[in-house]
Amino acid sequence: MTPMTSASALTVGFDLDMTLIDSRPGIRACYVALSERTGTHIDADLAVTRLGPPLAEELVHWFPQEEIAAMADLYREMYPSYAIAATPAMAGAREAVEAVRAAGGRTMVVTAKYEPNAKLHLAHLGIEPDVVVGDLWAEQKAQALREHGAGVYVGDHVGDVRGARAAGTLSVAVATGPCPAHELRAAGADVVLDDLSAFPGWLDGYRPASRA
Repeated sequence: MTPMTSASALTVGFDLDMTLIDSRPGIRACYVALSERTGTHIDADLAVTRLGPPLAEELVHWFPQEEIAAMADLYREMYPSYAIAATPAMAGAREAVEAVRAAGGRTMVVTAKYEPNAKLHLAHLGIEPDVVVGDLWAEQKAQALREHGAGVYVGDHVGDVRGARAAGTLSVAVATGPCPAHELRAAGADVVLDDLSAFPGWLDGYRPASRA
């Protein structure tokens, strides 16, 4: 790959859960532990089929509204002990981030996950984006994408597509999360890849168009 010039350098944003990391094993373990700790039934296997939206949107299925804030705090406190070591990188994740860097670009992670826990995941897996922004979902992600001048946002959920579109950013979707390819296209994704393994090749072809 030929590095981009400073004038054409691209910032690429990535979602975290089910885009860069397969967080299902870790999140499942944390929900099982939360259920045991609180004595409240949580179907952890069901919960991990709908990853993407903020934590509170899942907890509301299991706890009364007045307990959601406290349960979210408890979950986040427990999370590092149960979820970090259990969570692997998605296929092609490291290579996708490195492809942007090799091309002279910058990388950022924009996620709905609690930011300190997002950073723990990335550090544990040796993935080193230039910027990490947490606690943003769907259209809220446009705030960070615009602030850092992202030209591309890569995610697995229709909420990620909506965030990219709200920011005026090219939406690259990967069909590795809860949303199948046809849903991602219907939501307005500009590009749909099977997984991140295809991203470096796509990026190599995209850069000349970005300089035009």
